[in-house]
Amino acid sequence: MEGLNLTVRVVRVDEPRIVTTRFGGAKIAIAVIEDDSGKLNLKLWRNQVDMVKPGDLIRIENGFAVEFGGVTEINVGSRGRITIIKKASNRIN
Repeated sequence: MEGLNLTVRVVRVDEPRIVTTRFGGAKIAIAVIEDDSGKLNLKLWRNQVDMVKPGDLIRIENGFAVEFGGVTEINVGSRGRITIIKKASNRIN
């Protein structure tokens, strides 16, 4: 599914790790996001990893959903965007 526009709250961000891609190493992390319909995983790539924190309200524009290992994940590729609508009240940055 493509062209997803979602407003969600970040529940958790896992520890980042480095993966090897055809373009070299890349930092990734999985975030758990939620809205009124439930929870999903959001795969964060490169600078997105440091962008969102638990408790943040974010807007995902032009994201896409894929099934990976039997789990549905939301991704934001080069044509998509993540915008912080409201930072968590306990966030330090």
